[in-house]
Amino acid sequence: MSILSKRINNLSESQTIKMAKMGRELSAKGIDIINLSFGEPDFHTPDNVKEAAKKAIDENYSYYTPVSGYPDLRKAIVKKLKDENGLDYEIDQIVVSTGAKQSLANAVMCLIDPDDEVIVPTPYWVSYSEMIKLAEGKSVFINSTVENNFKITAEELEAAITPKTKIFMFSSPCNPTGSVYSKEELASLVQVFEKYPNIYILSDEIYEHINFVEEHASIASFPSVKDRVIIINGFSKAYAMTGWRVGYSVSSKEIAQACDKLQGQITSGTSSISQRAALAAYNEGLASVNEMKAEFKKRRDLVYGLLKEIPGLKVNLPDGAFYFFPEVKSFFGKSVNGQTITNAEDLSLYLLNEAHVSTVTGEAFGNENCIRISYAASEDQLKKAVAQIAAALAKLN
Repeated sequence: MSILSKRINNLSESQTIKMAKMGRELSAKGIDIINLSFGEPDFHTPDNVKEAAKKAIDENYSYYTPVSGYPDLRKAIVKKLKDENGLDYEIDQIVVSTGAKQSLANAVMCLIDPDDEVIVPTPYWVSYSEMIKLAEGKSVFINSTVENNFKITAEELEAAITPKTKIFMFSSPCNPTGSVYSKEELASLVQVFEKYPNIYILSDEIYEHINFVEEHASIASFPSVKDRVIIINGFSKAYAMTGWRVGYSVSSKEIAQACDKLQGQITSGTSSISQRAALAAYNEGLASVNEMKAEFKKRRDLVYGLLKEIPGLKVNLPDGAFYFFPEVKSFFGKSVNGQTITNAEDLSLYLLNEAHVSTVTGEAFGNENCIRISYAASEDQLKKAVAQIAAALAKLN
């Protein structure tokens, strides 16, 4: 009998972290592994942000911070929402957390009771379903495919709604697919939500600035549902600040107070130094963000051109983030040297050991027919990685 709780025993290990760990283990043995499994920009944090952190240390920002974040940082977030998104909020609607992952978990834990249903379009970020599970809610998945660019329709959304539906949870731009919902597509979803005033919308917008097609559209920009939207955002992706751990939620005052209450009993306030660095990031503007975005677009175009030439891969052109999510089911049932590929996890492990490229099984994201490939790496590494993937796949028969 396990001494551990059912809660932890029922929780799945993060597949993105697992694959990165396996890649590091092979690297430690002297094998040259190209890691395309992690959702992390390969750029350095901007210099002005680093300088602000050093200054904060010298100025003795070394004490506990307010649970919801420093007021000046929350004020800067309010200004960002107004200037960049045309959204009006007050600082007591902002809760700064230790990464956007905590912001998501706060919102789920504050809204979900046992057996409440959360509608989640697939593919979805790996932690969504596990957060819902921890809150004792039930995930209701709406499947999408590469043919429709991994986006759902209003009709599919309405068909999934039941009297138990409490939250609709999605990301745009999306991890793992890079899909971006346009303003028109969001408007069609909003028409459904207008019929169901008790459903909350958890909108993960952490990849907001890595968008190659148009200005970012937030579902909170629709007045009829704004009070029910919880925006999740942060600094990790846009400002290459993954290790600094600063995210935030934007919501109604009631939900913000609840998130503050929950966070106050778990972690309290986010690191003081990280918050001063985050403030500098928002005060500096978008110059470094746009430089990184332009580089990601070049890489996307490069990798798309290479992947679509590999026989058996079905790949679409993602509009944002820094991932491809190709369908790989044509390789299921194929073998090499006595090893048979039965699913996407087998294929990811095969590519790790044979091609020496770390990817992530699509099963972790709710789609068992795909794998996720990150292109947050240098062009030389990407060219080498795709060539090695192509050679490894060609051996399967």
